[in-house]
Amino acid sequence: MSIAVAGPAGPYRITAGLACGMGAGALWGLVFLAPELVRGFTPLQLAIGRYLAFGAIAAMLIAPRWRGLVRKLAARDWVALGWLALAGNTFYYVLLSAAVQTGGIAMTSLVIGFLPVAVTLIGSRDRGAVPLARLVPSLLFCAAGAVCIGWQAIGAPASGDGSAGMIGLLCAVGALLSWTGFAVGNSRCLARLDHISAHDWNLLIGVVTGAQALALIPVSLLTEPIHHDADAWLRFAGVSLGVAVLVSIAGNALWNRMSRLLPLTMVGQMILFETLFALLYGFLWERRFPAPLELAAFALVAAGVLSCIAAHCRHPSAALAT
Repeated sequence: MSIAVAGPAGPYRITAGLACGMGAGALWGLVFLAPELVRGFTPLQLAIGRYLAFGAIAAMLIAPRWRGLVRKLAARDWVALGWLALAGNTFYYVLLSAAVQTGGIAMTSLVIGFLPVAVTLIGSRDRGAVPLARLVPSLLFCAAGAVCIGWQAIGAPASGDGSAGMIGLLCAVGALLSWTGFAVGNSRCLARLDHISAHDWNLLIGVVTGAQALALIPVSLLTEPIHHDADAWLRFAGVSLGVAVLVSIAGNALWNRMSRLLPLTMVGQMILFETLFALLYGFLWERRFPAPLELAAFALVAAGVLSCIAAHCRHPSAALAT
């Protein structure tokens, strides 16, 4: 038996959507590790490397359908592709990489963990959405989980440099705002462009992001030093390619599929899986077990997701489909 919730765009299949959200979160959590794996490179260089690879792969995959897709796109769609690529990829990843390198994975995960709250608050205004009052328990669970993670991060800071920590916090907040705009805008574009598959839309964003990465190469060459040996560049190329394939191709495809299965208020909750997996990868990288507060955070975030699902199932438009 699978659960489906009716909404303005048709039935939402919660079981499949939840699976896609978990898969996307598991892959997206890898972006928090990449800046640590190639710490000698700047955030801008990391973004350029990742999205050059993503753009090249996306261009190859979409080439056979390019002419047909271009005919389906209006001028407003190209504008949307441009700002989505900037907000959800280029700008977001520069800020996230800077936050990880200056403030650490735990602090960055904490701030990005507030994405569900921001997206859910915006999505609650959509027609046919679950009333915000029914989402209060879920939001409280999520907020409590974020507080636990933050308390632990403050008690054991990644760096003793207070100024660097503040810069990292500001970068993480900027990444939060940037990706909130992307999550909302991308979900609404997918709902509007029902004549374009979620996979093709992801590849189009990849092509546009690759073009942005090319345009940023002169900026990087003029403003940032290049003093790496051959081994460092090979490592950088491997990380960039791996992140491009696993995160930008596979992860985004799962996310776009989920965006068409779930209402926007529930899409926000699925972002929590990225936070959970990012913390898990951080524990493995640091070769340690989670602290009690971190375990409590895992439990609270899980409770937030489950209570959100329950709220949608109890909504008047909910239905069970076998």
